[in-house]
Amino acid sequence: MSSRTNVSCLHEAKRVAIFGGTHGNEMSGITLVNMWKQNSAEIERNGLLIKPFISNPKAVEKCTRYIDTDLNRAFTPENLSAPDVEGLLYEVQRAKEINRMFGHKGSSDAYDVIFDLHNTTSNMGSTLILESSTDLFNLQMVHYIKKAMAPHTCSVLLNEHPQLKYSTTRSVAKHPIGLEVGPQPQGVLRSNVFESMRTILKHALDFNEFFNSGVEFPPCTVDVFRVQERMDYPRDTNGNITAMVHPHLQDCDWEPLNRGDPMFLTFDGRTILYEGANTVYPTFINEAAYYEKQQAFTTTCREILAANAIRKAFK
Repeated sequence: MSSRTNVSCLHEAKRVAIFGGTHGNEMSGITLVNMWKQNSAEIERNGLLIKPFISNPKAVEKCTRYIDTDLNRAFTPENLSAPDVEGLLYEVQRAKEINRMFGHKGSSDAYDVIFDLHNTTSNMGSTLILESSTDLFNLQMVHYIKKAMAPHTCSVLLNEHPQLKYSTTRSVAKHPIGLEVGPQPQGVLRSNVFESMRTILKHALDFNEFFNSGVEFPPCTVDVFRVQERMDYPRDTNGNITAMVHPHLQDCDWEPLNRGDPMFLTFDGRTILYEGANTVYPTFINEAAYYEKQQAFTTTCREILAANAIRKAFK
């Protein structure tokens, strides 16, 4: 990357992958990817090589989140460098295959962009997920998508935290971007969720096409929710949960949670209040897939990120 007169010149983003089925029971991405594999006309763009791809086909076949372990946490250096031996967990094998196909992770040969399509049972609406606050290409892209989606809301979750880093499927790419749309039950399709995801992908691919064609995008700011802490349910000494998400918090993703606000409701009717010093903005509230991860919700703080103007670097 070079910078001249406050415009950052970035390499063009020609190779784009769209992943569905990283979790095999999240139906919107699976259905869209399978549809686009049959007929790619809707996602074709000038100057782009676009590959729709089912990430975890065995889990999709069984309509389960994963077979052996969560594929969206499997892209660690240890897993990607593990020898190909008999008995390797299926998702670790799959991570190594995906890394060879779309990476290698962190290399100059990696795909430029990977869109990883997910559904959530939480009331998050449409949410774009970033892994870096300094990726100017992605910041400009989510700004473009948010403007294009208006007046509908499209939140941005910044998953940048030294202790809460995920080794995600999309992290193979130079510009990884996740998309969560909900609420939608596991193994179910809802037309409004499906269409929201489809529309966001249209705008995202448009942005890529415009950028590669030489369009310069002016400086912008992006309102993001930065991940802070994973909050677990109250538990007894045997590890069993003893409380539920409080009805005043349920379905209130992205809304402020202040000190003294109800957070959990015990099975005997007692309210547990939030005691944090600062206002936070919970998300992934009561996500079905996170019970096994001992997570009731994630707290975030609001930030505004600034991005330089960008354009394609000409050789």
